[in-house]
Amino acid sequence: MANLQLGKLLAVALIALLSVSDVACNHRTFSRKQLEADGKDVGDDPVISVRREKVKDAMLHAWTSYEKYAWGFDQLQPQTMNGVNSFGGLGVTIVDALDTLFIMGLDEQFQRARDWVATSVNFNINYNASVFETTIRMVGGLLSAYDLSGDKVFLEKATDIADRLLPAWNTPSGINYNSINLATGDAHNYPSANGNSILAEVGTTQLEFIALSQRTNDPKYQEKVEKVIEVLHKNFPADGLLPIYINPQTGMPSPSIITFGAEGDSFYEYLLKVWIQGNKTQAVEVYREMWETSMSGLQSLVRESTPSAYAYICEKNGNTLIDQMNELACFASGMLALGSSGFDPQKAKTILLLSEEIGKTCYNFYQMTQTKLAGEDYIFTPRQDMSLDNPYNLMRPETVESLFYLWRFTGNKMYQDWGWDIFQAFEKNSRLETGYVGLTDVNTGAKDNLMQSFFLAETLKYLYLLFSPPSVIPLDEWVFNTEAHPLKIVSRLTSGESLSKSVHVLPTGLGGRKQGSTGHN
Repeated sequence: MANLQLGKLLAVALIALLSVSDVACNHRTFSRKQLEADGKDVGDDPVISVRREKVKDAMLHAWTSYEKYAWGFDQLQPQTMNGVNSFGGLGVTIVDALDTLFIMGLDEQFQRARDWVATSVNFNINYNASVFETTIRMVGGLLSAYDLSGDKVFLEKATDIADRLLPAWNTPSGINYNSINLATGDAHNYPSANGNSILAEVGTTQLEFIALSQRTNDPKYQEKVEKVIEVLHKNFPADGLLPIYINPQTGMPSPSIITFGAEGDSFYEYLLKVWIQGNKTQAVEVYREMWETSMSGLQSLVRESTPSAYAYICEKNGNTLIDQMNELACFASGMLALGSSGFDPQKAKTILLLSEEIGKTCYNFYQMTQTKLAGEDYIFTPRQDMSLDNPYNLMRPETVESLFYLWRFTGNKMYQDWGWDIFQAFEKNSRLETGYVGLTDVNTGAKDNLMQSFFLAETLKYLYLLFSPPSVIPLDEWVFNTEAHPLKIVSRLTSGESLSKSVHVLPTGLGGRKQGSTGHN
């Protein structure tokens, strides 16, 4: 770790991040014509172009079905052709899909979604919301739509709902509670966690709230979420692996499982991505240092199956390793690829190779089932490789997300072929005339009755980008939150530089649009 104290680093970061009243835009920004040109790159493989259009058609089918049967509801139930308010009636599918519609050039659909957000969304509801889910889907989705389109209605709405979430951080330690009533501000933790806060849920709000402080020029959002990292840093273990329960009164870890799957996953992802969001400067170096420590810990959990040598990430309970891996943990392949370039060349090569090996395992999660869609959990047994433990498929994005990063960082078209295999399996098994559904059993093909909003926000978006040129949402200009909402990487002030010298106002978006304009993980 650097000798600088985290508090000093965060203070520098706070000054640095408050660099814009709108979103900074010192990098190239797209116009709509540029976006369309990038999507039809001169050297674009015609086979890949066809695949991209097929994914776009799938998004249009999913969205049209939602509009027809569930407009204004949180999610669509395709089999019964009605909507369900699984998030209190926030219109989650609309917000989650905004940036996907924009990136794919579905302008009319985007405009209708924008108008609904402007006139009909209501956050003043007596509903106990997940701080995590509301942040990654609603705050992240609105900020991404703002960054892409330049329409301030999205920033206004993001600020509104973020303000309703802020009381969750009013705890003795600064570690936030995981649930809050959007109308009353009463916050609490889930009874199932015995009063504890969940690691992934306290460590997966930083990108969105830092971005909000940048775009509103108000430090209060960033102060809340960076206090969480400061507290976790004080008790950070030598191997960088934190248990999934954190005591919000003391800020200390509580005995519980260590995992890169459910309830642990995106904490590690955000350590890396806040460093990227901050232009990889000294102000955010502590995030990179914590992440590298955690990646050493991750490597200590990696084992290979027999006889096929599939690399997988164990879970850990006390000193006992558990030979089990969630499909959710497949995000780690992409995370490692994304972070590999920050190491020295030899270490980077090692990390990228590990990324590829884990990606291969996750692709085989899909290939080993009858439908070629992955289940939720896999167990690894000596001489038997892997076996399916939970046969549910929710149309999750983690594996195609990692294939997207692997393709971007290696250029190996094999990853595009793997993604196409997965997309075809969704088309064969999950597509109905009225939308898309998950499977209750990936071997029998039995279907559920829910089109998850993250299927539109993440799965289809990553597939579309997998078949698009790298100039579409370039990774040196954008960072994806854990719901796949791209946020613009903005310029940062150096210590002592005046705020007014570094203001860059986003022009009217990716252009050409009438003004004005995420159990996931």
